[in-house]
Amino acid sequence: MQGTLTFLGTGTSMGVPTVGCECAVCNSADPCDRRLRPAVLLQWNDADGKMRSVVIDTGPDFREQALRTRLKRVDAVLYTHSHADHILGLDDLRPLSFVGWRESGQAIPLYATTETRAVLERIYSYTFSPAATYSNRAKVALHAVEGGATIHGAQFTPVPVFHGNLPIVGYRVGGLAYLTDVSAIPEESFPLMEGIEVLVISALRHAPHPNHATLDQAMGWARRIGARQTWFTHIAHDLAHEATNAALPAEMQLAHDGLSVRVRLA
Repeated sequence: MQGTLTFLGTGTSMGVPTVGCECAVCNSADPCDRRLRPAVLLQWNDADGKMRSVVIDTGPDFREQALRTRLKRVDAVLYTHSHADHILGLDDLRPLSFVGWRESGQAIPLYATTETRAVLERIYSYTFSPAATYSNRAKVALHAVEGGATIHGAQFTPVPVFHGNLPIVGYRVGGLAYLTDVSAIPEESFPLMEGIEVLVISALRHAPHPNHATLDQAMGWARRIGARQTWFTHIAHDLAHEATNAALPAEMQLAHDGLSVRVRLA
């Protein structure tokens, strides 16, 4: 089963341009140097020929990302972890959730780890609390992702990684692996990515960071995983798109917002 991966955002928690910064990348005229908060969209046709759409992470730029891609429905959302740049757009699922609710009476399933679900329930208590009285709340429902999730024929497998000291998850689906905010990959996670064809992995900058991989670290993992194509995401304003890609091998490149690539999903 073939599908399309679209990068909704490839920036860091502060985005690029970064507020208050006057560096060359933040002032760049290259549209590829404008990076919203990290998220991706996967789309494919199911066995009945119906287009399905799954989002990984809904950060604070999700409304803009959904409008830019003309997103009309969401069949599910998977979360990598509970930081603000990955969850603070959840409320912008509301109009999309109303579409599905009118059609089928089904809430949009949100898949997340125990830790992330607890944070979502606290921040969005007006949505998830049994005592909530907000009549216009999003039609969404939280589900455990620890055992994986099968969504309209696509099997999503969580891949444990570390973001500093915080255990988080990336996802494998078919020939694609998506790993963001990575600082370390435990040995037991590498077998989960055997046979990967397209790898998406975070690469913050050249200088070391306690919670994020450098470009060199990410390239090392990419070589070990052995994907045919690697796209780097969660990119800070330290890396100019054109100049950085010119120095990288063709099979390892910085992604950019709006980039769409074909991927095997089953």
